[in-house]
Amino acid sequence: MIPTPSAHVDTFVRDHLPPPEQWPVLLLDDPALAYPARLNCGAELLDRTIERLGADRPAFHSGGLPAPEGEPRAAAPLRTWSYGELRSTVDRLAHVLTGELGVVPGNRVLLRGPTSPQLAACWLAVMKTGAVAVTVLAAHRAGELATICRLARVSHALCDARAAEELARAEVPGLRTGLFGGGRADDVLRVAATKPDRFEAVATAADDVALIAFTSGTTGRPKGCVHFHRDVLAIADTFAARVLRPRGDDVFAGTPPLGFTFGLGGLVVFPLRVGASALLEQWSGAAGTLDAIAAHRVSVLFTAPTAYRAMLALLEKPRPGGGPYDLSSLRRCVSAGEHLPAATWESWYMRTGLRIIDGIGATELLHIFISAADEAIRPGRTGVPVPGFQARIVTEDETGALVPVPDGSPGLLAVRGPVGCRYLADERQRSYVREGWNITGDTYVRDAEGYFRYVARADDMIISAGYNISGPEVEEVLLRHPDVYEAAVVGRPDERRGQSVVAHVVLNSGVTPDSGTAERLRQFTREELAAYKCPRRFVFATALPRTPTGKLQRFRLREPEPEPQPGGGPSGQQL
Repeated sequence: MIPTPSAHVDTFVRDHLPPPEQWPVLLLDDPALAYPARLNCGAELLDRTIERLGADRPAFHSGGLPAPEGEPRAAAPLRTWSYGELRSTVDRLAHVLTGELGVVPGNRVLLRGPTSPQLAACWLAVMKTGAVAVTVLAAHRAGELATICRLARVSHALCDARAAEELARAEVPGLRTGLFGGGRADDVLRVAATKPDRFEAVATAADDVALIAFTSGTTGRPKGCVHFHRDVLAIADTFAARVLRPRGDDVFAGTPPLGFTFGLGGLVVFPLRVGASALLEQWSGAAGTLDAIAAHRVSVLFTAPTAYRAMLALLEKPRPGGGPYDLSSLRRCVSAGEHLPAATWESWYMRTGLRIIDGIGATELLHIFISAADEAIRPGRTGVPVPGFQARIVTEDETGALVPVPDGSPGLLAVRGPVGCRYLADERQRSYVREGWNITGDTYVRDAEGYFRYVARADDMIISAGYNISGPEVEEVLLRHPDVYEAAVVGRPDERRGQSVVAHVVLNSGVTPDSGTAERLRQFTREELAAYKCPRRFVFATALPRTPTGKLQRFRLREPEPEPQPGGGPSGQQL
């Protein structure tokens, strides 16, 4: 594929893309994805939406949430940004970026801070200036930030003052940083207020790089996933438009941060594409999520299976202060980030009447590429390829070539569509993209109906005494037990079997982690599963290790455990 002439003055990212022969096949012949050669996604999401629908409609909301239980502070006041106010803020910030900070098209600009309208405005301003956004999490520590900045050669940063200390500790050479939200005289928002309220977006190419999203680092080696301006619109025009089907009067909200592509798509790109609004606010815990839904009449929710389980636990109890939680505004619930067990789906549906839209996505492909909605949902199965994408299950033959496997047989998930993996100067490109397909690292089965069912991460399959065991299958059974809140099943080295099945379990409140509980769970799994799949050991813990984006870190559960101490020891009680 011949690249379009670039608008980038700083060509570092384009110069360090993998060679075209290592790219996946891109499916760009869908008429809905026929973008012009010159395309700026920031202008499309903001300026073009205003041209179609007007500037007065609400874009972002913040504040207006009750203070957490037991805290004396008052609730932050509600604030709503109109599309017109958002564009004025974005365009003024763009003037600061290109003026005081000296950003030129193609420069990498780090964006860091908790979820807020201000952070989203910074992202849009970076898009309109033709620079490249490097999205990170507020939870990233100095060492991680230093690594990301080194890999992407970050030259500039826009950072929430609340998250500035860790960025300063990263000591990135030559980094020019603009802080916002701290009330200082040089606050970029204060400086921006003096600038013109219109900025002509840089005429970037559709295949100019818009953002670098780093993987969440579950393996400790972050990879920079490079995405173009057209890619940002493609995820809105495929999954959002054809599966989620948002409306202009929707209010989006969710727990994934904007530094995570699940959050960036669900809370910024998707609502802006259709002229809807989003709640961009920080809260914590299931109670905070339920309060946010009620306070802002949220209609579209993005979160992870863990959060749905936590909310279910609260919905079974009286709300503090009396009365039930009000979910009457919700019409769409989306789950991604990890496998959604059928038990969680069914419990949520029975309690709320809402069908969770499950999906699998990847940072490498920007957002969700297999999913299903409404009557097409099959609990326990992820779904079918999102229109615009193709998927199949493959294995290697004796020559190492990829060959499809029959329906009903497990294999590696291979995907291609209008977006795909392009790692920034990383040798792992060769293993992720093979024969034009993105090989996601997930083991799946496609059934006779064409639905894809998750089995495990390919490197998480447990091989015990010659049997292949899917940890998530065992977890599904454990989660149906009334004593179990969360479960994670991994294989541990075993001299006789190669690996043994170990279940790490978080119990529901009031359940004692003792040998009796372990025996109840052991017997329960034996009634549901073949004996070789049943856990040989249970480790009871107060929480499971997760990344800042909420993904389970199974590799940490496979690490050698400390010797049990009286009362259960550091890892909880082992039985």
